[in-house]
Amino acid sequence: MTLLSVQSIATFYGASQALFDVSLDIAEGEVMALMGRNGMGKSTTVKTICRMLAARSGRVVFDGHDLGAVPSHKAARLGIGLVPEGRRCFTNLSVEENLIAAARKGAWDTTKVGQLFPRLTERRMQLAGSLSGGEQQMLAIGRALMTNPRLLVLDEATEGLAPLVRQEIWDAIATLKRDTGMALLVVDKSIKELAQIADHATILERGTSVWTGRMDEVTNAITQKFLGI
Repeated sequence: MTLLSVQSIATFYGASQALFDVSLDIAEGEVMALMGRNGMGKSTTVKTICRMLAARSGRVVFDGHDLGAVPSHKAARLGIGLVPEGRRCFTNLSVEENLIAAARKGAWDTTKVGQLFPRLTERRMQLAGSLSGGEQQMLAIGRALMTNPRLLVLDEATEGLAPLVRQEIWDAIATLKRDTGMALLVVDKSIKELAQIADHATILERGTSVWTGRMDEVTNAITQKFLGI
């Protein structure tokens, strides 16, 4: 069953058009990789899905709800959880306060987040601003999970992290896929890691969906044509 349907959206920043024709579908429990070179519209697509930007045309439908006139906080309440690019933790709040601030009723609570990321339990009373970059990223993921989403959107969740921390994040994403049945939309540049967790992929070029298919169908030729430098 389709959970999210993005249908030919066009999105602008003022008078500048960033998305021209982006479409993708995510089924319940599916992991979708959203790929493309830098500046091709991936983060803009995420912002449009999460209602941080309005689509000028096209439709975004989540669980049967047309999100065209829905504000971002109501989209979150419908079950879209966002891990934004750049983490954006509340630096003057503790780890625990960051998690509690986003909490909604459901299976995910501080205990379960701590099981996924034990380091957050160890540092639960520390200010978020005192954490390392990797720990802040874990906190950003934990905070999104505390909203108990049906779709978790991760925008460059491993960017700029040390290799060992990157692997911890990828392991956590794999755990979410294996154990929760949650749908995931993952924006990342690492094709190797995406290939291990994603079911399908959509590739963007210049604000347009140019390829969609199973992740195991992403060949070297496709990679070189749409993702190569």
